[in-house]
Amino acid sequence: MPARILYVDDEDDIREIAQMSLELEPEFEVRSCASGAAALVDAAAWRPDLILLDVMMPDMDGPETLKRLAAAPPTAPIPVVFITARTQTHEVERYLAMGAVGVIAKPFDPMALAGDVKKLLASRAGGPVA
Repeated sequence: MPARILYVDDEDDIREIAQMSLELEPEFEVRSCASGAAALVDAAAWRPDLILLDVMMPDMDGPETLKRLAAAPPTAPIPVVFITARTQTHEVERYLAMGAVGVIAKPFDPMALAGDVKKLLASRAGGPVA
């Protein structure tokens, strides 16, 4: 059964590139949405195995979206990885303290994104992290 990945980003171009690069991995089923509010609805309905969440979004940013996902029983167990250009050590530590399971730097390498996500999924499942 493929791993379900929900990619959340308000920038159409980045969302499209991320979805295309993730869909190159046959083990992934990928959906995307453009806002934190949409992510709450989609995550509750679809129950992805992992959410890739942009930090900087209008209306509801990534940290607020994560907080709301964690507060809702249907979405609380879903691991969230932040996608952000803000990757200084103290910022990454803050995101992890919020409950994110990882951070992927923006701009990400489209050719490496699926591999990065596979590593995160494996580490969550207790499998080997390559």
